[in-house]
Amino acid sequence: MGTAAASPNLQYGYPTPGPQAPTGQRVMDHVFFLSNAEWKAAREKNDYDYVVVGTGFCALAFAKRVLESNPHRRILMVERGPFFLPEHFQNLPLPFKDTLGGLSETFPWTLSASTALGKDGPVRWQHGMVPFFGGRSTLWSAWCPRPNDDEFSGWPQATIDAARRNFDAAEKLLRVQKADQIDQGRSTEELNVIGKSRPVYGPLQDCIQSLLKEKGEGVGGVYRTQAAPLASASENVNGVDFQKFSTPGDILALADQQAKLHAAGKGARLDIVTECVVERIQQQEINGSRRATALETSRGVLPLGDAQLILAMGTLPPTTLLRNSFPDTQALGERFSAHFISSIVARVPKSSLDPEGKFGDLELSACYVAGVAEKSYEQQFHIQLSSLWDVNPEENAGTALRYMPDVVATASQAQLQTSEGYVVFVCAVLGELDCQNSESWFLRNDQDQNITTNSLLQVKENARDYQTWDAMDNATFGILEEVLSPAGASQVEYWHGDPDKGQWSAERPSQDERRVDALVHESSTLYLGEEASAPVDLNYRFRGSSNVYVTGGCLWPQGGSWNPTLTMVALAQDLADKLESAE
Repeated sequence: MGTAAASPNLQYGYPTPGPQAPTGQRVMDHVFFLSNAEWKAAREKNDYDYVVVGTGFCALAFAKRVLESNPHRRILMVERGPFFLPEHFQNLPLPFKDTLGGLSETFPWTLSASTALGKDGPVRWQHGMVPFFGGRSTLWSAWCPRPNDDEFSGWPQATIDAARRNFDAAEKLLRVQKADQIDQGRSTEELNVIGKSRPVYGPLQDCIQSLLKEKGEGVGGVYRTQAAPLASASENVNGVDFQKFSTPGDILALADQQAKLHAAGKGARLDIVTECVVERIQQQEINGSRRATALETSRGVLPLGDAQLILAMGTLPPTTLLRNSFPDTQALGERFSAHFISSIVARVPKSSLDPEGKFGDLELSACYVAGVAEKSYEQQFHIQLSSLWDVNPEENAGTALRYMPDVVATASQAQLQTSEGYVVFVCAVLGELDCQNSESWFLRNDQDQNITTNSLLQVKENARDYQTWDAMDNATFGILEEVLSPAGASQVEYWHGDPDKGQWSAERPSQDERRVDALVHESSTLYLGEEASAPVDLNYRFRGSSNVYVTGGCLWPQGGSWNPTLTMVALAQDLADKLESAE
């Protein structure tokens, strides 16, 4: 059993009481992260094979794959923020729901005034970064669809093949399961037991999935439907629970594994430093090519030596970092894409969906519906369709929120409590922003002197964006009225107004009511390609340097509409394989 004091001379209250004001961060530093003295040694003495900036999905995927290949590889992870949440916020007690948004998001860029003031269209802002250990993995919806070949429109074939090679491994890492597999094969008795502790993915899931399979592709633009793939498979031995994936626990377990291997002489430690902001990459010409030689950080200069530098820090921050560090490199941030959103909440009488009364007291379903506008895979959209049937919405409030498939698209208490006898549908509908639109960009902001935030983001919707947005909204209404209401469109009601103060009506919500003013899943600012104009080559190497590599959604040549995490992880694993095979 450990003690509170780090020094053997100051333990157990002898000869003095010893330290009396530990903090959570300092405890984590002592156990898992580099202390000030260890960080000093890392900068002055340690030689690393890889320096990874970030601790999110791509950082974990890369480090884990490298260490599986060679446990002796020396890896340093550099995280800008402190330790905040130990896992996904939905896995924690209900009050942690209030950690979503607010101070848990930062915006290391300036918005164009025309965008922020609503002069460029409905979109007025882009969701920010989560500046803590684990990053966005602690605050995400966990939907992990595999793109099909058509959905990879605009991508190099070699990159598509690399993703396909690694999808199985990526799903294993993220613990992806389809919604219809969560409670598959369980008896009625088992479902009744499970239903006392969490919602069941059972008869309701089967019903919605069957209706979509039978009629879904008859709705304009829709070409496939499936049970939602969710990164939620618990490692609980009883197999009953449902737990969304996040990286903190897995990264710390990996660090613990490597510490034990190091002690046995069978591997190297995985070093992690937190509260360390990378501000600039120093680079020099060496043997005829430019090479990153050091990182300027908020905690001093870190020499890179022979290390490969892996940027696993999201989409927009690495674009800013590379633009400041390699100012003569072109095309950084000239291409920008993301997902715009419509939010539609509807309800249908439970009797028309469950005439035989098979639904339990508390059931959820989650389905993924994909479509395109104008029959073009350059204009993709999808519906994240969550459904809830709840006999006791007030009593089950905390449980339902804990298990809702979508972080943002959740039914409010007012919506549920006024829906006795109804199944409530929550639709988060995502469409791709046109990445070829020259008026949407992420460029340098010369008025900002802070090198970690001196970028300007502008989003100006064009005619193609509006085509896609119209198509996806119409498809959603079609799915609800033509597919999920067996008794016809007249039985569908929509929520209007504030989630907590609105009301139900047979009238469809207007554009202003349903179209969200924020973007998610930003991408494409450091797109990869065979052409010399692409900032990143097909080996994920930034073209401005011989030892800087890029991961994440910034690589996307075209945004698509599919949730990006699974593909991000698959390509980070491919990067690890490429670098290890080159040794």
